[in-house]
Amino acid sequence: MKTIIVDDIKKNREVLKEMLSDYCPQVDIIGEAENVESARELILGTPPELLLLDVEMPDGTGFDLLNKIDSINFEVVFVTAHDRYALKAIKFCALDYILKPVQLKELIQAIHRAGEKLKERNSSANFSHLLHNIQNKNTGDHRIAIPTQEGFVFIEVSDIIRCEADGSYTQVFLKNKKSIFATRKIKGFEDLLQDYNFFRIHRSHLINMNHIEKYHRGEGGYVTMIDGCSVDVSRRKKDEFLERLNSV
Repeated sequence: MKTIIVDDIKKNREVLKEMLSDYCPQVDIIGEAENVESARELILGTPPELLLLDVEMPDGTGFDLLNKIDSINFEVVFVTAHDRYALKAIKFCALDYILKPVQLKELIQAIHRAGEKLKERNSSANFSHLLHNIQNKNTGDHRIAIPTQEGFVFIEVSDIIRCEADGSYTQVFLKNKKSIFATRKIKGFEDLLQDYNFFRIHRSHLINMNHIEKYHRGEGGYVTMIDGCSVDVSRRKKDEFLERLNSV
């Protein structure tokens, strides 16, 4: 894979190059850059198949760089320190990342996944939605990639009413009365959506608190959602749920 490394710290680039040279023979490093503008010129002049991209740089971010590329027909693996929002945005769009300091096992796995994705060449939509989320991070207008057996379906987070566990899968119910059978456990959705006013009301149910129509009292009680469905509140979650409900 023709690969470009973008990182503003030379030592980081050197470490990556050494690890790739020793353990990832499928990688051919064709260039490196230390900032957004030099990376843009390099990518346009020497198109890569894979970009190892730092998130924070002196003249902007890796997201700014992608925004300056008209056609992203290469794979990207973000290499970043633990920036909570950046990681959430990357995960939301089913893209790959490695945390700094880079661990060899994670690097090898990321390179392997990038090679598999190159065969499919279907990631342009992921980048488009990532940039949308980054640009709208303060508006609540976010899109999430839902993995299915056929690929990914992108939907607005606000369109999700609830998620219901089905073994290792999850049924995602939407405002348009449709549902998506996702190949992701409900815990994965809980991790991604907990900052967007979703609550794990029951072992099998994750609900969008914005779409509750009514709470019915009882031992645990239950809620009626805007689509008419009823979902039990587990007894152990009741107090936390009522506290969240009162704060909405």
